[in-house]
Amino acid sequence: MKIAIWGAGGIGCYYGAKLQTAGHEVVFIARGKHLTAMQSEGLSVSHPEFSFHETVCAIDQDELLEHYLCQQFDLIILALKNTHTSSLLEAACEWLKQGETPVLSLQNGVDNEPEIAQCIGEERTLGGLAVRIGGHIIEPGCVEATGIAQVIFGAWPNHHNNVAQPENQKQGDSTEIRDNSAQLKSVNTFNEMFQQAGIASILTDDIQRELWRKLIINNGVNPLSALSGLDTRSLTQNPVLRDKVYSMMLETAAAAEHDGLILERTDVDEMFELICNFDAIKTSMLVDKEKGRPLELDGISGTVLRRCQQLGIEAPVTAFVHEILSLEEERRHG
Repeated sequence: MKIAIWGAGGIGCYYGAKLQTAGHEVVFIARGKHLTAMQSEGLSVSHPEFSFHETVCAIDQDELLEHYLCQQFDLIILALKNTHTSSLLEAACEWLKQGETPVLSLQNGVDNEPEIAQCIGEERTLGGLAVRIGGHIIEPGCVEATGIAQVIFGAWPNHHNNVAQPENQKQGDSTEIRDNSAQLKSVNTFNEMFQQAGIASILTDDIQRELWRKLIINNGVNPLSALSGLDTRSLTQNPVLRDKVYSMMLETAAAAEHDGLILERTDVDEMFELICNFDAIKTSMLVDKEKGRPLELDGISGTVLRRCQQLGIEAPVTAFVHEILSLEEERRHG
């Protein structure tokens, strides 16, 4: 297959390298010094169970939109920061509309898929998340990754969309019934592709729920790690900060009700245990702060705060950490 990795940073480059090793044609869309290094020296990926150093096809977004057609690709994977989703779709929506290629989001947050679906339609939108993976660019052209590196994905918003008119639907009912059989066939094909490439992929019937469960982890550790400078292991082993991690996870679960989801304390406990027992990694937000890049605050803690406000409930720990980091961001980036 021909795959586009749009946002080929630490996470995107790891999965792209695995797919290229399995024989697929991969186009890495990147920018800056990292792009220049991949074009001149190739891409290096280091993982405890995987090593890669090969020439790759690396281009920038402008070259993609000018010299490629959407329909040339079998799958487009978005692995860029959620802060760039809106600007990407603004620049590329017409390009995307010219083809029928499915778009799989492997981004943080719960708002990317709705934006993508608004551009290209739900039938082409696949929701996904990268879990149990740490992946960062350690120098231009060189990526270091750790963890099992799973991909959980599925049809957006879930596999339970009706594929035929229900018996109890009244004649003349204007409720839209979408046939998503082609979408379900494509996710099974991509699942086989991932597994054959050695990527631990899992298909889910309810990707929206899985995205919120991932947000429980992201809001629990990303902002606090950026504020404290601690990796996930140090954060969850500190008795004071450990409690704050759990509190922010509970606040995230409560916010999910805004989107029609009920996340129980058992969901929070499962995600809390997962991050407590995971490898000691620097969160993406901590790495961004160290490198002077903008933080994904709006798509993580901001998402929780907006929904809690609309629900009329409080999220005091998330609000406090978000405000401190926002003030720091204003000082750093104006």
